Order: sequence, then C-alpha cells, then structure tokens
Amino acid sequence: MMIPTAEDFEVRLHDLFSRAQVKGLSFIDIVSGDLHRQIGGYPAKDGDHRMPVCCEVMKRLMKNNDKILHEPLKGKGATLQIRYFLPR
Repeated sequence: MMIPTAEDFEVRLHDLFSRAQVKGLSFIDIVSGDLHRQIGGYPAKDGDHRMPVCCEVMKRLMKNNDKILHEPLKGKGATLQIRYFLPR
C-alpha cells in the first residue's frame, strides 16, 4: 500500500467539501482520524502513519471563519476536528 501524501489528503478534503455543498450543507465537520482512514494507511501496524501531514493539510485549508472544534494536546493527532464553512 502506498503511503498517503499531502496531496492525497487535500484532494479528499476538496471532494468532501464538494459533496457537502451539493447536499446544501452550510458546514462540514471533519476529524483527522476519519479522514486518514478514508485515504488509507491508518492506523498503521508499524506506526508509520501520516497523521501529522493529515493535520497540517487540514489546518492549511482553513479559511477565516472555519473553527477548530477539538485539537489534541500535541496539535497533530487523530482527534483534530475542524468545522469548515461552505461554500468554499
């Protein structure tokens, strides 16, 4: 299995934003652990996952009105939850 890249996470996030907008939603809440599972490679048996990259991409795609609903103590973990407001 391929190790997910930052681009993989970014493409999936844009896909999730588009699907939510088509449904007429005004926001979408995304949890880093769920996003990483959708892409693959998490949880990793050998501990070689890309959670820090996943969280960095999630934060980088935030706009001014988006909100971090939950942030793990170390900032980059499976429980990072961000509310992205739509449309993008």
